[in-house]
Amino acid sequence: MSPHSVASGSVRSAAELNERIRALWLRAGGSLSAEERAEYELLVVAWAAAIRGEVVAAA
Repeated sequence: MSPHSVASGSVRSAAELNERIRALWLRAGGSLSAEERAEYELLVVAWAAAIRGEVVAAA
């Protein structure tokens, strides 16, 4: 997965993004390359936005 595919505008649930973050760490063996770090950062930003959206929707 390229880092840009996370920022493509598609809406993903926080749970799906969390699973992708976990899978990234498992594939990387706990040590991220520069490309994996960029992907991780985008996933975390998307996850945080999804969490905020879910909290607002629940309120």
